[in-house]
Amino acid sequence: MKKESSTPTMKDVAREAGVALGTVSKVVNGLPVGDSYKTRVEDAIQKLNYQVNSYAQGLKANKTYTVAVLIPNIVDPFFSALAYHINTALLKQKYRMLLCCTGSDSTQEQEYITMAQQNKVDGIIGLTYNPKLVIEENTPFVTIDRSMGAGIPCVASDNFAGGQLAAEKLADFGCKNVAFLRIGSSLSNEPNKRKAGFENGCLSRGLHYEMKILDDSAPYEEFEKFLSEHIHNGKLSFDGIFCVTDRLAYSVIQTLQRLRQRVPEDVQVIGYDGIRLFGNMDYICSTIVQPLPEIAEMCVELLLRENMKTKPPLICLPVTYAYGGTTSENISNSDEIQQ
Repeated sequence: MKKESSTPTMKDVAREAGVALGTVSKVVNGLPVGDSYKTRVEDAIQKLNYQVNSYAQGLKANKTYTVAVLIPNIVDPFFSALAYHINTALLKQKYRMLLCCTGSDSTQEQEYITMAQQNKVDGIIGLTYNPKLVIEENTPFVTIDRSMGAGIPCVASDNFAGGQLAAEKLADFGCKNVAFLRIGSSLSNEPNKRKAGFENGCLSRGLHYEMKILDDSAPYEEFEKFLSEHIHNGKLSFDGIFCVTDRLAYSVIQTLQRLRQRVPEDVQVIGYDGIRLFGNMDYICSTIVQPLPEIAEMCVELLLRENMKTKPPLICLPVTYAYGGTTSENISNSDEIQQ
């Protein structure tokens, strides 16, 4: 029986190149050597198809160039886009992403944290729902949308300004009586500020408003019931609605259509997040856009920053408004309008 060839080692590369083992080690680790030696080693690596064990290499240097990223799932377009941009930002810094989908389960989040630390990741970025996560003190950690305490930076969009911008846009487009609809976690987090921002915008523009706020566990039918109760003589009493996410806005628009309300002719709808069809096409509704590339870049920049004392506790990045067909404005394209 023919014996299968073994995986080539660094010694094999040295023998093939006719150089010392230390020379191969220098080339592999990017240390300076003479051009002729470097060329011989690289040719030998290619000929033998030698694979550098970057994980073992990283352990020796106390660095694995791997970052764990915890997000609820990659089914929701917002979370999948966030994961994409974080991975892109990490690749720019020569880091790899260990993606952990937690299902918004606090126990699963802690298990992933433990697993990531056991695998010696160089840091963790997390959009989590467990405010009591236990994280080793020497593990760099950056959160998205939730403050976790001293020494752990939080990166978010400017949720207060986003809520206010939504109210101002509805007022600009002629709305007089508006509704705020929210479903989400009851835990303290930055997105909760969208409500306060919307209220502030309504008060500053003289808009009458009502709010319907549900926890994650509540059935969506409560929203349909709420809207149905505000229809009189076939007409909805609200002429504008701000939904706390684009996902909710999409469902609300379908409900309005079932209730024979035209969008945007009878009621205008603005969501929040900036979700696009198929990830890069039209917005699914008029929306407050979160700057995902900038959020991702900031998370990575803070995570890799050596001096913990220079890391701010909270960074809020500016949002923009984008037309998505569910508001009555005289715009011929879907270009974003800066706040």
